[in-house]
Amino acid sequence: MIQTISDEDFRKLTNFIKSQYGITLEAKRQLVTSRLSSLLAEQGCNDFSQFVTQLLKERDPQKIEQVLNRLTTNYTFFMRETEHFDFFTKVILPELVRKHQRNKVLAIWSAGCSSGEEPYNLSMYIKDYLGMQAGQWDTRILATDISQKALATAKKGIYEVPNTVPEAWRRKYFKKVEGSRYAVSPEIRNNVIFQTFNLMDPIKFKLKFDVIFCRNVMIYFDQPTKDALVRRFYDATVPGGYLMISHSENLSKDAPYVTVAPSTFQKK
Repeated sequence: MIQTISDEDFRKLTNFIKSQYGITLEAKRQLVTSRLSSLLAEQGCNDFSQFVTQLLKERDPQKIEQVLNRLTTNYTFFMRETEHFDFFTKVILPELVRKHQRNKVLAIWSAGCSSGEEPYNLSMYIKDYLGMQAGQWDTRILATDISQKALATAKKGIYEVPNTVPEAWRRKYFKKVEGSRYAVSPEIRNNVIFQTFNLMDPIKFKLKFDVIFCRNVMIYFDQPTKDALVRRFYDATVPGGYLMISHSENLSKDAPYVTVAPSTFQKK
């Protein structure tokens, strides 16, 4: 049964989620009540008032993650928005290989990697491009998400592999485990470093990035939150580096990056 939530509790809950995680829910009251109602009993609460009070008081990471998992969609798949991968392979990779010929290190971040298909997919493109030279390069991809549940799935690396994945890749980079489920090969799994990270936090990784993929993440943010995140991405990008976002997203006109292809931006 869907529970009702008071204006005050709805405001407290949505303010907390926005301030801590950037997710804007003010206009989604029905979604909030319908998706969280069943969670009340699971967390031992009789109503939303008790639920919100307890959540904000305890700030239990596991309970908060349960809430975030209900309110957002960790939906992704292999070969998603292939235009990005085409540009990555034809334009960005050749450029990076020339640029890093001496140190042979690529710095790529999959921000909001969900269940892991994106960083694994990128690894396949990189391994394919470098061919016999792949072993000489450090191409490990940083893949981050706020959801421990999504990261647990990503680390397992077992998926239903769609027909859009080339047959040659299916043979080379996957091993059949049962039915229609495949495990990503160790070569690809070992090329991805998974880490929990909240995109609202300061970006303080050791290296600046050649490429940041952040696709279908900013759909949950309002414009000021997006703008602030893009500025943090910009500061974390090397000069000449790239940011790729989803085709369903956009940057504001005064964003610091320059558009170089659909949903693809460069730090000049």
